[in-house]
Amino acid sequence: MSGHSKWASIKHKKGALDAKRGKIFTKLIKELTVAARMGGGDPDGNPRLRTAILAAKAENMPKDNIDRAIKKGTGELEGVSYEEFTYEGYGPGGVAILVDGLTDNKNRTVAELKYAFDRHGGALGAPGCAACMFSKKGLITFEKGAVEEEKLIEVALDAGAEDVQEGEKEFDVLIDPTKFEAVKKAFDDKGFKYVFGQVTLIPQNTIKLEGKKAEQMMSLVETLEDSDDISHVYANFDVPDEVIEAAN
Repeated sequence: MSGHSKWASIKHKKGALDAKRGKIFTKLIKELTVAARMGGGDPDGNPRLRTAILAAKAENMPKDNIDRAIKKGTGELEGVSYEEFTYEGYGPGGVAILVDGLTDNKNRTVAELKYAFDRHGGALGAPGCAACMFSKKGLITFEKGAVEEEKLIEVALDAGAEDVQEGEKEFDVLIDPTKFEAVKKAFDDKGFKYVFGQVTLIPQNTIKLEGKKAEQMMSLVETLEDSDDISHVYANFDVPDEVIEAAN
């Protein structure tokens, strides 16, 4: 066991907020379309599409919506052409931020990002300024009480996970990206219920924020994730629980 990153629980809570606001379907449809365009419409031979379909089903997206988005990606139906992007910058207190997503108008997206960063005490940076602060890992998060700790650790390590990190309210299982599907399947086969599961970016270290800077940073995260163009926001910060709760 080792120390945990609160960013996992922040991302989960913010994801729930997005769903409540009706934003999540738009983002999932974009991802389904691009995944199908890049790797074909068969999920068995397209891991990215398979992951997108699972995410869509987890949010109870109707099958017709999923199929239509895939067909737009493969060209069977007419649809919008989306371009992938990644931008990096800094938030209040020097927090490193990496943002990626899909857009049909890159100039519009850049202008919106710059405005959001400037308004909340941050700034866009040069390519590479933030990416080095993160490591690519599979991450599966369980709420405490949902599964016995000893069983969780046993299944995780037997399936090839790297580590199980304990937080105040959750367990985070860290996995080499190449072994993510195998570990996830091991949990699924056991019937373990998790609240978050995907390959993501984990901060190598975190910056603790309090007071105004913590509030500014959470507000910046909310603004960025509220954009239909942005799929993921990664940031290496930690804030008091009361600030997270206030943002929700």
